[in-house]
Amino acid sequence: MPNKKLGIREILALNLKENRQKCGLTQEKLAEKAGISANYLSMVEVSKKFPTPEMLDRLANALKIETFQLFDASATAEGALLHLEKSIINKITSVIKDTIRETINEECSKS
Repeated sequence: MPNKKLGIREILALNLKENRQKCGLTQEKLAEKAGISANYLSMVEVSKKFPTPEMLDRLANALKIETFQLFDASATAEGALLHLEKSIINKITSVIKDTIRETINEECSKS
């Protein structure tokens, strides 16, 4: 399985869209609440544009969330799956290393 890594733009796009949908807002409605164009919002949601800090605050306020929540990689289903995948890979790696270490120690004890 390839190790897919989300960039900051992709995380923002996913969180923005997910939060917008949770609020039951269309792109047009969210854009209106944030005082931006629907076209610009659309471009942010597909990772083509990246908002200024002020714009991020306006979007977060319109969604009634904290601005930092727009960048929480584990807040989206994709982010949660990537986090779980990384956790599983780390656990498997740890188990393999421990098994190898124990096998080596057993072989050395026999000698």
